[in-house]
Amino acid sequence: MDGVPRVPEQWVPEQSAPLRFGVLGPVRAWRGEEPLPTGSPQQRALLAALLLREGRTATAAELIDALWGEEPPAQALAAVRTYASRLRKVLDPGVLVSESGGYAVRGLGEGALDLTAAQDLAAPADKARAAGDLGGARTALRRALELWDGEPLAGVPGPYAEAQRARLEEWRVQLLESRLDMDLEQGCHAQAVSELTALTAAHPLRERLRELLMLALYRSGRQAEALAVYADTRRLLADELGVDPRPELRELQQRILRTDPALAQPSAPAPEPAAAPVRPAQLPATVPDFTGRASFVVELSEVLASARGRVMAVSALAGIGGVGKTTLAVHVAHQARAAFPDGQLYVDLQGAGARAAEPETVLGSFLRALGTADSAVPDSLEERAALYRSVLDGRRVLVLLDNARDAAQVRPLLPGTEGCAALITSRTRMVDLAGAHLVDLDVMSPEEALSLFTKIVGEERVGSEREAALDVVAACGFLPLAIRIAASRLAARRTWTVSVLAAKLADERRRLDELQAGDLAVKATFELGYGQLEPAQARAFRLLGLADGPDISLAAAAALLDLPVEDTEDLLESLVDTSLLESAAPGRYRFHDLVRLYARACAERDEHPPSERDAAMSRLLDFYLATAAGVYAIERPGDRLVDHLAPTRYPGLRFTSRNSARDWLYTEANCLLATARRHADRPATLGAAIDLLWAALDISESGANSKEYETTARALFDAARRLGVARISARALMTLAHAHVDGGRFETADQEAEQVIRLAEEADDLLPVCWARNARGIIALYQGRHADGEEHLCEAIRHFRLLGDRPGEASALCNLSRIHLATDRTRSAVELAQQGIGIYDAMGNSMRGANGRYALGMALTQSGRLDSAASTLHEALSVFRDSRQRLWEGMTLFRLAEVDLAARRPGHAAANAELALTVLRGIGGEWRRGNVLTVLGHALAGIGQTDRAQVCWREALHIYESLGSPEAAAVRELLSPVQAA
Repeated sequence: MDGVPRVPEQWVPEQSAPLRFGVLGPVRAWRGEEPLPTGSPQQRALLAALLLREGRTATAAELIDALWGEEPPAQALAAVRTYASRLRKVLDPGVLVSESGGYAVRGLGEGALDLTAAQDLAAPADKARAAGDLGGARTALRRALELWDGEPLAGVPGPYAEAQRARLEEWRVQLLESRLDMDLEQGCHAQAVSELTALTAAHPLRERLRELLMLALYRSGRQAEALAVYADTRRLLADELGVDPRPELRELQQRILRTDPALAQPSAPAPEPAAAPVRPAQLPATVPDFTGRASFVVELSEVLASARGRVMAVSALAGIGGVGKTTLAVHVAHQARAAFPDGQLYVDLQGAGARAAEPETVLGSFLRALGTADSAVPDSLEERAALYRSVLDGRRVLVLLDNARDAAQVRPLLPGTEGCAALITSRTRMVDLAGAHLVDLDVMSPEEALSLFTKIVGEERVGSEREAALDVVAACGFLPLAIRIAASRLAARRTWTVSVLAAKLADERRRLDELQAGDLAVKATFELGYGQLEPAQARAFRLLGLADGPDISLAAAAALLDLPVEDTEDLLESLVDTSLLESAAPGRYRFHDLVRLYARACAERDEHPPSERDAAMSRLLDFYLATAAGVYAIERPGDRLVDHLAPTRYPGLRFTSRNSARDWLYTEANCLLATARRHADRPATLGAAIDLLWAALDISESGANSKEYETTARALFDAARRLGVARISARALMTLAHAHVDGGRFETADQEAEQVIRLAEEADDLLPVCWARNARGIIALYQGRHADGEEHLCEAIRHFRLLGDRPGEASALCNLSRIHLATDRTRSAVELAQQGIGIYDAMGNSMRGANGRYALGMALTQSGRLDSAASTLHEALSVFRDSRQRLWEGMTLFRLAEVDLAARRPGHAAANAELALTVLRGIGGEWRRGNVLTVLGHALAGIGQTDRAQVCWREALHIYESLGSPEAAAVRELLSPVQAA
């Protein structure tokens, strides 16, 4: 063959698959994605020793010492040669080379060794931090730490491996400390508590970790726990080492004691949000035909330009609706973007409507836009405002607060730091907003109004009819929004002349403009646009105004209008073209708040026959009920609730997957709840509205809209009670009781469920009886009334079986399992939970199957089968997270902490309990929080943080005593008499 020796086939290297090695965990090798055999522990020790020398030669004597130390076997040299020969056969030619009586690993590609990759990531992280790029530094360190896969050199024997293992672990903890330090500098204290608690358990004598934990707790509002960490640390150091805490730790304790204000702020010179995106750009698009307002543009631009030298630049524009406040503010904000390189925030505060945006809701949105994780967003308005100012400190951000109600609404939303600025628009003049530059925006001058009209209609058409054009803009009251509506309509009518439009507007509408003042001028303006609509457009405009909610989807609008989706889209887009409707996002539409009020007034005035209004609202309700019932059926196969809901005449959407169904429910939550509330004063459809709330109960358990769900349930129950119909009263009260159970208000929920049973039995409506019995059973368990609970649950099982409701039966069986568990019948508790899971699994009901696994995990924990318990609970946790059920996600983390405690893993228990507290913030109620705090206290005591444990127990005791819960006695025993008092 051309005289060239043939290379044996097994030695031909695969150039396309480079070698990779891992030492930050078990010692492993791969060719591409294929794992390679690395042999016996001693053979892996040899490979590790060569890899860690990074290409340098190791002599045979050095390798023998690395593998066996001072007592090598007699055949040590031969063993080393054998190991090297075996590795050479596995690796590519030329990688393991013999040299000067020793060996070396050479020719590896970039990043072939995980340790080298970690070093390459950690080095630039230090430089990025020094340069103030905390975001880049944290990302690099996070990627470096992700390369660890357990204990370095795991299972590798020999003194060299032992020394390297200690070195690599020390380096890992140093990287963690650096990353956690930056986490706190950027305000991520809430998330850091769980990780720091676990790390201090694993490294109890490491003072820097204790210091970071104290700071994280303090910034999370847990001052007593922060001080308790110091007391635990001081005692531990004295007992173990006979020393006092280092000066930095002592100084931190003193600063916490005196509540040093500077301590509450992130210490970074240029704080950044916790995660991308770090530069929001939320300004709406500016209009291409912006006209006039030159003096206002100059005035506002000068104020914004002064932001760098002032604590904060605030300009507040006031004027009637439609005068162009938003247009002017957006135009000026776009011109000023270069002066605010760190981003621009925007929000419509809906101040002119009945439901103005709440400042805490807006702050949550702003914090997330600035990169703050959901779990790090505090609950209260004050905490959110403080974090918002901290995140903006050192940054140059412009905040546009559009359509504000009053000064009280905007004060918490102001940045308050040098370099930032705020632009505010409002219908009211904010004379009580201290330090604000006030601008009163009036209607356009005739010249500006004519210029805007000309830009939209075209110079050619206006030039020959200048007088008619002046008549048009005068009839519009020189209001920009009215001019835009009229001009857009003329632009769409090529056969009309300007004179035709002027004649149409010369009627009494002009007189109305002249006689009215304030917001009524806006109504006259809208009348101009409305009067020019085609009949189909006018009907759509009127009926859309009947819907509540922040916006409306195309599918919901089609139901409201009783039209095909394609025709509905054409109509809605035509309304967008006339500026009477806005396109909020693809497939979603919204009214300006004043336009919505006007549209609703038109519906009440012009919709004939009047019954069409009720029919439209009924169709919308039917659409939401049918779709929510479909989502419920997908999430809970076999559940009989959908068979007991009010019949619908209008169909809903159909989904092909659980994810798409779930996405619809949470996307439409606000609109769905608003629609249900709208029917509180409509007796004919009140029952269907209540059934809609029942079918959408996942909204309550998710935590995202729990308060709105409860408010809606209360409104519908009050309406049903006034109506005096037992059936709908029972169902409405069942939804309210469900919300109260989710919120931890068990006494109230039990009283409501008792009423449900009476009302539903009176109405011969068996399903609410089943649900109420089931609810009363679990409430009795929570309250320690086990005999009552067992009676209720047995009755629930009997009733569910009568209905043929297998998932309902499974739910009651799993709840009965918990009663058996609480009364020391562990074996039957396991069996009952397994029966429930069997029913759920047979019907493909994965979400409620997770609830069954939650109960089974508890029973397995008490029976001592801890590995099975942990595995079962992790299965449940995965489903709850995927289903966005925050309440059950948090409670499952709590149960995993109990498993860890039983398995004597207090560090893991503390971490899971801390995660549970984070997830359950704002949902679940105080009783559940008290349970988590009690377990957290046990876990902290197990890792030697007894002072901090006492703080948790005292907080839990306060919760239990305020609720009158029986758990108070057990917690009281955990505390000494002095501490308990």
